Amino acid sequence: MSSESNETSLRPWVHHGSRRAGGLSPSAPSRSAAVTPSPAREAPPASEVAPAPSTDAEPTPRPREPEFGHRVGGVPLLPRAAAPNPVPEGAKPSDPSLYFNAELSWLDFNWRVLYQAMDERTPLLERLRFLAITENNLDEFVMKQVGGLKRVLGAGVVKPSLDGRGPAEQLDLVREGVRTMRTRLAEVWEDDLRPRIAGELDIAVHDFEDLNEEEREHVRRVFTDRIYPVLTPLAVDPGHPFPFLSNMSLSLALMLEHPERRTRHFARVKIPPALRWVELPQDGHVVPVEQVVRHFAGELFRGMKIESAALFRVTRNADVDRDEEVADDLLQMISEELRERRFARVVRLEVEPGMPDEVRQFLLRQLKLDDEDLYEIPGLLEMSGFWQLAAEGPWEHRHEPWEPMIPPRLIREGETEDRPDIFTVIRAGDLMVHHPYESFTATVQQFIEEAAADPAVVAIKQTLYRTAEHSRIIAALVRAAEAGKAVAVLVEVTARFDEADNMEWASVLEEAGVNVTYGLVGLKTHAKVALVVREEGDEIRTYCHIGTGNYNSETAQIYADLGILTARPEIGRDAVNLFHYLTGYAPDQEYEELIVAPRDLRSALVSRIEREISHVEAGRKGRMIMKMNGLDDPKVIRALYAASAAGVRIDLIIRGQCRLRPGIAGFSENIRVRSIVGRFLEHDRIFWWENDGSPEVWIGSADWRRRNLDDRVEVLLPVRDKRIRKRLRKTLRFALRDNQRAWELLPTGEYVLCEPAPGERAIDYQARLLKAVRKRRRKVDDHWSASR
Repeated sequence: MSSESNETSLRPWVHHGSRRAGGLSPSAPSRSAAVTPSPAREAPPASEVAPAPSTDAEPTPRPREPEFGHRVGGVPLLPRAAAPNPVPEGAKPSDPSLYFNAELSWLDFNWRVLYQAMDERTPLLERLRFLAITENNLDEFVMKQVGGLKRVLGAGVVKPSLDGRGPAEQLDLVREGVRTMRTRLAEVWEDDLRPRIAGELDIAVHDFEDLNEEEREHVRRVFTDRIYPVLTPLAVDPGHPFPFLSNMSLSLALMLEHPERRTRHFARVKIPPALRWVELPQDGHVVPVEQVVRHFAGELFRGMKIESAALFRVTRNADVDRDEEVADDLLQMISEELRERRFARVVRLEVEPGMPDEVRQFLLRQLKLDDEDLYEIPGLLEMSGFWQLAAEGPWEHRHEPWEPMIPPRLIREGETEDRPDIFTVIRAGDLMVHHPYESFTATVQQFIEEAAADPAVVAIKQTLYRTAEHSRIIAALVRAAEAGKAVAVLVEVTARFDEADNMEWASVLEEAGVNVTYGLVGLKTHAKVALVVREEGDEIRTYCHIGTGNYNSETAQIYADLGILTARPEIGRDAVNLFHYLTGYAPDQEYEELIVAPRDLRSALVSRIEREISHVEAGRKGRMIMKMNGLDDPKVIRALYAASAAGVRIDLIIRGQCRLRPGIAGFSENIRVRSIVGRFLEHDRIFWWENDGSPEVWIGSADWRRRNLDDRVEVLLPVRDKRIRKRLRKTLRFALRDNQRAWELLPTGEYVLCEPAPGERAIDYQARLLKAVRKRRRKVDDHWSASR
């Protein structure tokens, strides 16, 4: 995915041979693979890189040849940010060489996202969306990680990270990685997608200089009528201080000259964010609004000569220090933090190539930045407008529309599709829902809405981390409170970038009479739990939803998440105790089934890992398959290294950041790591321990990251229902067999895109799950037809 000029700096490695995908059987033939260095770099010692662990007899994913042209020996690899150091002889499990850098590992994940915009298999307009997603991800990364590293450096901290790098070295590597990725983003747009959508879809983004006279006159009228009135030119001189630049705002920097006085002046014009494109007379043809403002900038500075006009964008730090222990009012503290973030220090200055050096240096001085904080970006400086272009394009160049299925148990047989009483269904047995393959609105949302309307329901309790802009769940909770039910909601007001929305929702709920709490001091409540208490005859019965994703009907359409609806009494008792802990004072609360962080989760994970070790050492079956979003906790990684050294075979399906280094002799030769990136964002967490043929399976909200284990309230649910465990087993098998969207992590830090061996069928994990849901839907339709 690198440009031609970056090939030598990326130091690629060639992966010869195939990666065999594993299923869940504990007994399987061994596999082997070799990692051969390219001529650009010396290979690690042969003793350092171990053969890949043995796994089940499944189709063999092989490296796929993507379209970006960067390859050695015919095998393509993504650019790599997380380059590890060689493992020294006699290294201990804590040696820095056994860990990838956290920030650099995240950059490697975003390369896999960017690849979706480069992949010919992705529909053209979806590729445009992935460009916008990649840029948004990168912007948030700079706000948080670059801002955090600069703050650490400013505080004089020199302690190295887990991989042995100090803050200054990490910041240098992160800056290099961000520059490389942002340049590649521009190249994908300018050299590939821009001409493709113009030629194939007649969606054209024109440069102003290329417009004909008719188009220019049309744009002039738009500028005069719609743009000129909202612009605010700001001069900088002794009477006009340097203006405030809002985060991620796009601006025009101008150098002006007074023709008679021969004095020179700097001015700034903010590009209006509400209008990204100016439409041309021909449908589907647009010009970027910043180019229109630049061309007509003379209208704003009549009587002045414009020497130069160049675009720039600033990024502010979002890593604000917070001390909840001394805060008297959490809401007030968060409100102040939001204000502080708005005025936080700038950590990045992006400029277009044509900006004069004197203007660059002036901006750097005013923003108190170093030369290393300046990023020269070719092409568009802001790509969020691609969402609009993709949304207005033809449907045949997007993903096929998907209508989530209503689980058959929630569909009434007969003449109508009306759902039966959801509580009756849940009492009959646990119900697993897998979004977006299955409907969120007809399951989880329906659960809350029916509870709000049901006269037998006496109480509803729920955690809210992020929710939809127009949330029907919030509306249902309001109705429930207004109907006299006891409603308690924990709204996590410290959810990054959602603080303002969550405080507003909390206010709405409080005004309706809902008991709202804002989390525990020093902990972020990330758990996804809803509890309904219902009066049934002479007894009280509880119903619960435990999930991996937010109570958000919008993200449930694109995030792959799991949830289980259950009426198991022991889960209900645990949920009651959990909410007592969250809303009151009960740090030593006990739980029968639920595993709750931060108190119990890490120790529970380590004990299960040690159990698999004891099984293997005794000649029994030991095996682990874990699906999550990220892995960075040192204690858990060391436990996984110990398990691998003992002979436990471990498959880790980790979408994003991973600090564990697989395939290292003596440490991780029995560990394989893969990442699946596709149409839907993999967000669910499934943890499978073989346990000598009596598998233990969990789902829940926690990744194996230090923040999840130490700084958050998380909840994991042991799965007891055999049908659900069988379905989760099949889900994991599909994920391990994917040879279309899966990337395998090599010991050297590169990710290799897998493909089937000759003669083997292609398996796309997400497409396979969609197919399975369609199959279940056809069975339901056939049953209805027969009943009629």
